[in-house]
Amino acid sequence: MNLKNLLLPLALLLPMAATAQSITPAQIEQFKQLPKAQQEALARQYGVDLNNLQAGSARTERPQPVEVVEPISSITDEEREKARSEAQRQEDKQTAKNGGLKPYGYDLFAGSPTTFAPVTEIPVPSDYTLGPGDVLRIQLWGSENQNLELPVSRDGTISFPDSGPVAVAGLSFDEARQQIRKRVSEQYIGVEASITLGELRSMRVFVLGEARNPGSYTVSSLSTITNALYVSGGIKQNGSLRNVQHKRNGKLVGTLDLYDLLQKGDSSGDNRLQPGDVIFIPPVGKRAGIDGEVYRPALYELNGENTLAEFIQMAGGLTSQAYPQRINIERTNEDFLRIIAEADYTTTRGRQARVQAGDKIRIPSISDITGQYVEIQGAATRAGKFAWMPGMRLSSVIQSLDADLQPVADKRFAAIVRTDKNTDSISVLNLRLREAITQPGSEHDIALEEKDRILIFSDAGKVQGGEDGENFTRESLFTPVLQRLKSQAKPGEPQQTIRISGPVRYPGEYPMPATRSLADAIFVAGGLKDSASLYHAEVARYGTDEQGIGETNILNIDLADAMAGNTQLQLQSRDRILIKSIPEFATTRTITLAGEVRYPGEYTFRDGETLKDVLQRAGGLTSNAFPRGAVFTREKLRQLEAQRLREAEERLQGDLLGVQLQGDGVGGQNAERAQQVEDLLEEVQNSRPVGRMVIDLASVLGNENYQTIRLQDGDRLTVPTIPQAVTVFGEVQFPTSHLHQPGLTVDDYLERSGGPTRQADESRVYVVKADGSVMLPERSRWFGGRSQQLEPGDTVIMPIDVDRLNQLELWTNVSQIVYQMALGAAAVGNL
Repeated sequence: MNLKNLLLPLALLLPMAATAQSITPAQIEQFKQLPKAQQEALARQYGVDLNNLQAGSARTERPQPVEVVEPISSITDEEREKARSEAQRQEDKQTAKNGGLKPYGYDLFAGSPTTFAPVTEIPVPSDYTLGPGDVLRIQLWGSENQNLELPVSRDGTISFPDSGPVAVAGLSFDEARQQIRKRVSEQYIGVEASITLGELRSMRVFVLGEARNPGSYTVSSLSTITNALYVSGGIKQNGSLRNVQHKRNGKLVGTLDLYDLLQKGDSSGDNRLQPGDVIFIPPVGKRAGIDGEVYRPALYELNGENTLAEFIQMAGGLTSQAYPQRINIERTNEDFLRIIAEADYTTTRGRQARVQAGDKIRIPSISDITGQYVEIQGAATRAGKFAWMPGMRLSSVIQSLDADLQPVADKRFAAIVRTDKNTDSISVLNLRLREAITQPGSEHDIALEEKDRILIFSDAGKVQGGEDGENFTRESLFTPVLQRLKSQAKPGEPQQTIRISGPVRYPGEYPMPATRSLADAIFVAGGLKDSASLYHAEVARYGTDEQGIGETNILNIDLADAMAGNTQLQLQSRDRILIKSIPEFATTRTITLAGEVRYPGEYTFRDGETLKDVLQRAGGLTSNAFPRGAVFTREKLRQLEAQRLREAEERLQGDLLGVQLQGDGVGGQNAERAQQVEDLLEEVQNSRPVGRMVIDLASVLGNENYQTIRLQDGDRLTVPTIPQAVTVFGEVQFPTSHLHQPGLTVDDYLERSGGPTRQADESRVYVVKADGSVMLPERSRWFGGRSQQLEPGDTVIMPIDVDRLNQLELWTNVSQIVYQMALGAAAVGNL
């Protein structure tokens, strides 16, 4: 070798090494062929650490980090999500077609993992086959210490320092390790070697057939079949889980049954892949479904011929609630008709029954507890079924009213629903619950029979909002019982139900009491309220006449005798019991007297009493009373006035809209009218109805011929003190009250309030007298024009000129309503 030719490139390369540039293995090998002294001299000359150069050269050509998946084509997230949604929709449709059963095992690949690379931080198997791209890590220690990373080149060799290339491709990792150790022992004296695998090579494999995303994938060299399946997104539901084929160079290498992995944890068939391998997923094989009392109901892929026992084991086995003696098998016969067969799984023949493609097997469940029990339902602390034993009584299962019942429970009444063993019909027994529990063994402590249901009801008076007791009412617990009683009725055995209404605590429909006693029926309904009349009750009884036509008879009952047990009345099917209320029970009607009354307050009046009667009971009027100005209001009148105000408001809103739609008009007149209507609408909205009725209180008290005022509930009489003012109200400059002065006329008071405004209608001035009556000048016998003198408490009204508002008569009526409402409110407020 020409030394000059060698030193020239090395002289160029060593500075590059000093600046961390890459040097090819061939150049390093040339450098190593030089004598040791010359290597050290060159290294000193260029300031290079010889050890770093050698170690760095060993780490050249490392493979790049492996991309587990190299996508063939790029799709957007939106497209991927759309495709996933469509696939899910198709799967849901297929599931519904299969009666809700999903194919087993495909949830293993649920989701869309971006990678499922195998774990590489584990010991590499000794039979791992080396190939180009793998990196061997070699640690030398002893007389010479070095750490080397030697990649396997494309020709299958590694470049070992001072020793030349070593061929390792195709060797197992164990074989390569032995060969390298042998080379080290031969080439180096007193040096030991530790060999491990560093970076692993990547390789290309193909996932084809019924894969979710078939194509080629770049995976780690440690990948197995399942790794590649996860990388490809898994298997479609129409792909086989039991015949995943592993092919190499066109030949079948092996098959993987994923059921072995899922059900047994057996991964022996999960072969390691090699470059170019193909994983082919054929279409799914024959399937059968299983539902009911198994741990994994689903559709299962059959592998050859499966017995019923094998198929049930595949589904996880039978649950503890399974009834194995009558297993239903729905299958298609030779005529392509669906038929139902049965198998007894407790026999050898049943377990060996063959499962065919398309079969749907249903494992029934055992019935609920079928006997030897009693059941408590409702507001009990421990509701449910309890063991029954002969001689058991109610006090055997409910021993304490406090500990065994909920706080909301009705402790007076309970019911037992009993089933007849021979006819399977039910009957209802009523219980006096408190007596039964506090007096064990008494006649109230009824002996229980097998399958008795004890109903514990809630007490409405104890139930707060949102508590469970709302679900334990008589209505809710008795509803299914009543339905059963009605359904079992037949000719000669009518339905055993009654209905009770009126002042009882729980009116409604109930089972017929076993005693057929009216008193017991009332007890079942919670007892009488205090408003119940003990003198009269009715029983409406349905029956038929001599011609067989239905008719209803009314039976009048003395309720007091019935409650005392002194009547022979026996209730019959469909009887309707009416408990009558005491007339006018606890109804009070009141009137409020306020103001200048001797004893003001809220007075209760009797039916037919008049205002004069109540005033006499109140001691009459005081010496300061002004009876002419008394304000008598009534609730019904207030409601009527409120309705009139609402109607007026609706009409004004419509008229205002009409004025606004007309536009501004000439000179802005429409805009002015619209503003006036808005002002009037605001007055209507602010008005509050009073319900005043005009009366002459002085005549009520002193004139025997004056019409009597019969009182109604809610009436109110307010008697003011003697007034001293006259009020001017409406379209005047300064609406106010003026001290009454004898001799002053209407015009005088109007003038003192500044006179009319521009919007006033002077021709329609009217006066509201202190008693609320309205007098118009042109109709009053005491008006001689507007020079008429006024009295204390009178009010002068100057109305708005509605003719200026397009002559809408409606506005006139509304303005009068507003003024009357305002006057009534002002009169009451100023008393």
